[in-house]
Amino acid sequence: MNILVIGSGGREHALAWKLAASPQADRVYVAPGNAGTAADAINVDISATDIPQLVKFAKANQVGLTVVGPEQPLVDGIVDAFHDERLRVFGPSRLAAELEGSKAFCKKMLRQADVPTAEYHVFRDAGSAERFVRDREDMPVVVKADGLAAGKGAFVCDNREQAIDAVRRIGHNREFGDAGRQIVVEERLDGVELSVLAITDGRTIVTLPAAQDHKRAFDGDEGPNTGGMGAYCPTPLGDEATIGFVEEHVLVPTIHAMKRARRPFRGVLYAGLMLTSQGPKVLEYNVRFGDPECQPLLMRLRSDLVELFDAAVDGNLDRLDPLEWDERPSVCVVMASEGYPSDYKKGRPIRGLNEAAHVQDVKVFHAGTTLVDGSVVTNGGRVLGVTALGTSIAKAKLNAYTAVKQIRWEGAWCRKDISDRALAETS
Repeated sequence: MNILVIGSGGREHALAWKLAASPQADRVYVAPGNAGTAADAINVDISATDIPQLVKFAKANQVGLTVVGPEQPLVDGIVDAFHDERLRVFGPSRLAAELEGSKAFCKKMLRQADVPTAEYHVFRDAGSAERFVRDREDMPVVVKADGLAAGKGAFVCDNREQAIDAVRRIGHNREFGDAGRQIVVEERLDGVELSVLAITDGRTIVTLPAAQDHKRAFDGDEGPNTGGMGAYCPTPLGDEATIGFVEEHVLVPTIHAMKRARRPFRGVLYAGLMLTSQGPKVLEYNVRFGDPECQPLLMRLRSDLVELFDAAVDGNLDRLDPLEWDERPSVCVVMASEGYPSDYKKGRPIRGLNEAAHVQDVKVFHAGTTLVDGSVVTNGGRVLGVTALGTSIAKAKLNAYTAVKQIRWEGAWCRKDISDRALAETS
């Protein structure tokens, strides 16, 4: 069948690469794609948010399965638009995608489902939020823009001063635009973060191996939050007991609560968790694969990804054979442009991609890249996701950084400690 992947990041490159490996895949299109997807699939010059044109393309090119990568088109209702035209698409409906599209809605659903999460308050204006922060005890909190903010709308605050500044940036300065129409202030949880992703058809849940993302920009988890500077899979923190708890007390109750709310959830349900002294608690939900968690996950997946998505779309996950995984762990190191997550320059030529591709057990997934006169240049903040397998976490890390050292462009940088948490936990 012909397959369409929507998006242009490292996640979409990984999805297109894995889908193209299926014997069921004929042509794999990526809209709009990047320089990496141009090599592994067929790029289509349509924006990921241009829903009418994407529907038109899918119909004209006999696309049998569409896979939506980023959150914005899901929140905008792309799945509903495809369903209206009787096109098969993997992802949640607009109503279900509100789990990610509105943090206030997500917290409400977590409370209704009795899922463990941080205590919170929602404010419709910055003034109310600021008064709340001033009047309460001076203690660490997290301040979030309610809507989508490309992973950058959450501020982890140590004190009242930082929290007020966050409220003003979200509500007064409108740094995140309409995403700041509501502000969520919640207690700050202490612990270690864990990402657990599951595929669901609304009835059956297939939980994927746990991964761990590195959100902070700099080594030692210092600096501002980013979209993710690297990830590894599996993580020792995701042991059988922890995953069992998450399935029973997080994933299953959420799926049931969404069904009761007449918002049945189908697609990827991504639980961002904090492992606290009281047990796992949900920080937030995403309604799609994480980027960069998707890259190390798919590097390890041996099962046919088309079969998995087909079963989810058709409501047949209960008939699917258990997924097969490479026993070797995988590490993804994000290479970024100078200035990220703030301002950065585009159009800088990238050298060494061929050399990196020859490092054993490595795949370089493109994110912020494009082609100019046949040459690969930077086109975003997070540029590449250098992903490697290894017989151990340490070996996977070595393979990934060996490939990283082959790649150069002006202003390129990365964290040097991706996966070190796992090494510390197993030492």
